[in-house]
Amino acid sequence: MRKQMRRSAAVTVAVAAVGAGLLSGCAADQDSPLHYRTDARLSTYNAASATGNSDGVLMAFTRVQGGFSVLGPQGQVISDRDVGTVELAPGPTLTLQYTFSPKAVYSDGAKMTCDDLVLAWVAQSGRFRGFDAATTAGYRDIDRVECMPGAQTAKVRFANGRSYRDWRGLFGAGSMLPAHVVAKDAGVTSVVDAVRTRNAPALTAIAKSWNTGFALPSGQLDAKRFLSSGPYRAESFDQKTGLRLVRNDKWWGAPATLATIIVYGRNTDTAARTGAGGFEVADATAGLTEPAAGAEPPQVSPASGALSTEQIVIAHKGALAPLPARQAFASCVPRDALARAYGYGSQPWNLHVLTPASDLADPINGQFGQRYARADVVRARELVKQRPPSPTGAPAPPLKVRLGYLGPDARRKKMVSDIADSCRRAGIEVVDAASPDVAATALRTGALDAVLLNTGASFAAAGAADVVRDAYGLFRGDPLNLGDFGDPMAADAVTKFSVTTVAGDQLAQSRAMETAAWRDVAAIPLFATPREQKWDTKLTGVVAGRARNGTGWNMDRWARQ
Repeated sequence: MRKQMRRSAAVTVAVAAVGAGLLSGCAADQDSPLHYRTDARLSTYNAASATGNSDGVLMAFTRVQGGFSVLGPQGQVISDRDVGTVELAPGPTLTLQYTFSPKAVYSDGAKMTCDDLVLAWVAQSGRFRGFDAATTAGYRDIDRVECMPGAQTAKVRFANGRSYRDWRGLFGAGSMLPAHVVAKDAGVTSVVDAVRTRNAPALTAIAKSWNTGFALPSGQLDAKRFLSSGPYRAESFDQKTGLRLVRNDKWWGAPATLATIIVYGRNTDTAARTGAGGFEVADATAGLTEPAAGAEPPQVSPASGALSTEQIVIAHKGALAPLPARQAFASCVPRDALARAYGYGSQPWNLHVLTPASDLADPINGQFGQRYARADVVRARELVKQRPPSPTGAPAPPLKVRLGYLGPDARRKKMVSDIADSCRRAGIEVVDAASPDVAATALRTGALDAVLLNTGASFAAAGAADVVRDAYGLFRGDPLNLGDFGDPMAADAVTKFSVTTVAGDQLAQSRAMETAAWRDVAAIPLFATPREQKWDTKLTGVVAGRARNGTGWNMDRWARQ
C-alpha cells in the first residue's frame, strides 16, 4: 500500500454511538472516492444468506442495510435508533416490541415496515423450507411475529423457555431485505399474508427471491432492487473497479461524511488498485498475499482480543466418515507448529466455540485437545489401519483428504503444505483444494473432505462479542454446522447455552460442547484469526472492528482531515 497507514494495534479511539457526528474537513476531500480493501468475496447483497455469511459481505454492507442494531468495534451490540427501537414488552415469555422510526424509508422511498421483520424471521427461523440462511440461531426461538401488513410496529414473541440471550442482536444490520421487493418477485401482494395463510407456492417463490434474487451483477445495480436503508447505497459493482457505495439521499439520519467509498474484495482486482494509488483503509486476514521484498512483517490485531479462530471443519461423510479416519487426520495436523509459524503470536487454540476474547475461555482452553496438541504420526498411522473395510469387504483405500480454502491465499497455502508434509509421513495424502470459487457448503455436497476457515463458517471477518450465534456450528441441522456433526450431547448443550446468562452455567455447557466436539472430531481448532487492519493517517473516525462486519462498521463516520 502506497499511502502512509496507521496500524490498529497502536491506536486507542473513543467510540460513540452509531449516528454521532464528526467534524469534517475540506468538502473537496470528502467528495473524492475512498478505497477500502477487505477479504470479503463480494458475491451477494444478502448478508444473512449462507453464501453472504461465508463470503463476509457484511464487511461491505453494514452501513448500507440498516437494522435495529449494529456490531461495534469489540463485537458488542449497539442499538441503531435511527432505524428504530426495541423494547421489552409484557408477556408470559420473552416479548419484544419493535418500532421503526417514522422517518425510516428505503432508498426507493418505500417505508420500512414489519413485513421486513416477518421476512427476516421466516427466512432464518428454519421453520419454512427452501431458505438458504446462514444460521437459525435466535430466530428459531421466536414463536411468532405479530404484524399488520404495512405497519411500522411489530411484536415478537419467543417460545416458552427460549429467551435467546443475544436478542438485541436479532434483526440487526444486514439481516433484513426489503419485503416489498421480494413480494413483487414472488407475485404476492404481501409476504405477511403468504406466511399467515401458509401459501406453499408463494413461500417457495419468496424463498427463491430471497436466495437468488440479490446476487451482485456486474455493472450498474438496479436501484429498484438493491435498496438501501442506511447512510450509503450500493450504486455499481465491477470486478475491476470494485463495489461503489455512494451517499443515500433518502437516509434520514446524519449524512455519511465521505461521498463515495469503493470496496474491494477477494473477487476484485486489488493488484490493479494497488498499482494505481493503493487503499486508504484495509481490513483482511494477515498473510493473504506474499509480502514484497524488504516489506515490514504484518502487524496484526492482538490475539487476546480475537473474536474468531481459524479451524479445519471436517465432513462426516466420504473419506472422513469413519471416526478413526477423522482421528487419524487430526493426529497428523501439527497444530503447535502451525500456531508458531502462522499464528502471529497466538497460542494454539483448543476450543470450538469460545474465543480468546471470552472471559470464560482461559480456565478451560488447556483442558481440551491435548491428544491433538502436536502431530503424532505413529498414532495417525495406527488409526488409519482401524478404518472399516469398504462395502465390498476389501481393505479401506489409502486415506486422501481434500482440504479446501478460499484462494489464492499465500499464508493458508503454506499451512496446507505443512499439513500435507506432516500427514504424508502417516500415509495420509492431503490435497490442496483451494479455489477462488470454493463454497463453505462443499463439505455437504462431497466436493471437499475438510475446509479451512474461521469460526462462524466465514472465509472473511467473523465473530461477535457473544459467541452464542457461532455455537450453532455444533448444533445438528443448523446451516453453520458445515460438516453435519450430529452429537446429541453437543446439541443439548448449545440449546441450553443459547438461553443461559449465568457464567458458571455457560462454562459447564461449554465443557459439554467441547467434550462432544473433540470426541467426535467435529473440527480442528488452530489459533486466533490473525487480521491486519490499517488506514491512512490522514483519516479520522476509523476504528478497527473485530467482529464479522469488520472495520466498516462505522464507515459513514470516516473523514479526511
